[in-house]
Amino acid sequence: MSRVALVTGGSRGIGAAISKALKGAGYTVAASYAGNDEAAAKFTEETGIKTYKWDVGNYEASKAGLAQVESDLGPIDVVVANAGITRDAPFHRMTPEQWHDVVNTNLTGVFNTVHPIYPGMRERGFGRVIVISSINGQKGQFGQVNYSATKAGDLGFVKALAQEGAAKGITANAICPGYIATDMVMAVPEKVRNSIIAQIPTGRLGEPEEIARCVVFLASDDAAFLNGSTITANGGQFFV
Repeated sequence: MSRVALVTGGSRGIGAAISKALKGAGYTVAASYAGNDEAAAKFTEETGIKTYKWDVGNYEASKAGLAQVESDLGPIDVVVANAGITRDAPFHRMTPEQWHDVVNTNLTGVFNTVHPIYPGMRERGFGRVIVISSINGQKGQFGQVNYSATKAGDLGFVKALAQEGAAKGITANAICPGYIATDMVMAVPEKVRNSIIAQIPTGRLGEPEEIARCVVFLASDDAAFLNGSTITANGGQFFV
């Protein structure tokens, strides 16, 4: 029986590439999403990957959604916490709502995604927790105090959890993508996009599939000794 992998925010963008790559590597994959029913239905139709709708920022909704996935597919062995949002504004104009929305999804959402299934991983003696952080959690970004804070928090989450889970065969690692050619980035005006690319030594945006391949490696048995680590995938734009 193949291992079961869950990808939050797994029906679009980087998440969709991760879901497809894991399926291609032999995993039974479930993808969660927050609100775009049409995109999720199209994704399932094209890939055969089941999609499940819940708000990762809500613990009880996450717990129920995860239970449904495990009822349908079996115990979750690999969890990829990828769901994330932005609510950009300079700090002096940022509203409490913009702050809390981003924190609830990008940071609390990681806790809500991992916590309900973590006891099962401990009991089975195996688990892979993979959190998709961001270059902006490493270096910060103007207008993204909320987003950068959550993505930096994700790295702290991974480093601490790695120490707790190691003895039980559970690893926790993070990936920090740089600027990736998703629909969101490609929708940015060409002039702005070119100014971003000018800061990347490789001279191009990353591809979602390049992040997905990092996930497949971290999920594998080959990565058993990689724990509490951050894979920086940004084309050389920023070094830690």
